[in-house]
Formats: sequence, C-alpha cells, structure tokens
Amino acid sequence: MSGFEGRCLCGAVRFAVTPPTLFFAHCHCRWCREAHGAAFVSWVGAAEERFRYLSGSAQPTWYQSSPQSRRGFCPKCGTRLFFASTVCPGEIHVARPAIPGPIDREPQCHVFYDQHAEWAEMSDALPRYATDDPGLAKFKAVKRPD
Repeated sequence: MSGFEGRCLCGAVRFAVTPPTLFFAHCHCRWCREAHGAAFVSWVGAAEERFRYLSGSAQPTWYQSSPQSRRGFCPKCGTRLFFASTVCPGEIHVARPAIPGPIDREPQCHVFYDQHAEWAEMSDALPRYATDDPGLAKFKAVKRPD
C-alpha cells in the first residue's frame, strides 16, 4: 500500500499518511467520548514524518485539551480529526472515519475500556485494555486543565 488520504467533512482539511501506521485502536476514555460526542473514537496512529497536509489544505485549529495534549479540528466545518500529545512524542493520531477506504491494518484493540459508555457494549473479540494496563501508563500524565 503506497499510502492513503483523508479529509474533514467539508474537505477543507486534507491530509495523507504513508504506511506503516503505528496502530488502529478504539478509545473509550471519557475525554475522547466528550470531545467527539460519541461512544468511542477510532484512532489510527502515524509517525509525524509519515503524515502531511495535502497541497491547498486548510490548517486545522488546535484546542489544548490538557497541558500535555491537543486536539485538531477543521476551522470551517468543525470535524474533529487529530490528537497529539507530549506523552506520545513524534506521533499524530488521526480519527479513522476521516480516512475513506482501507488502510494498512484492521482494528487491534479497545483502550480505556473500563471507561466505556455503559449503554454501548462491544460484541467483537478484540482485546480490551483498562486504564491501569501497563501499555497505557504513559497516559496517566495527562491531566485536565484547571
């Protein structure tokens, strides 16, 4: 696979990712759910050097959601597109629905599943990781702004 392109709802913010991606996970943390107004958010992780905005793309607006993390969205239509954090240096996380068509991997897991919306139970067989899982330990540094 040579790469894939994505965009916001209105097409103002357009980007490309060159595989390999880092992961494809469904996040159930309260912050992602609140930021997206959804039961969970599906993220594709990309190394920053494998991510680029396409020619003519608008630049996203960034909201500092914690001292460590920020979330990017389209300044025109408001589509929530990106997550970046100092706890994941060198990475940009892209909302999977912004990428039409296939990518280089299938969903791998559910993260922060202990925070999932009680009204949205998942029936797939993907692994489920809780907040205290060692693989998620770096995210404990993320705190809400006061």
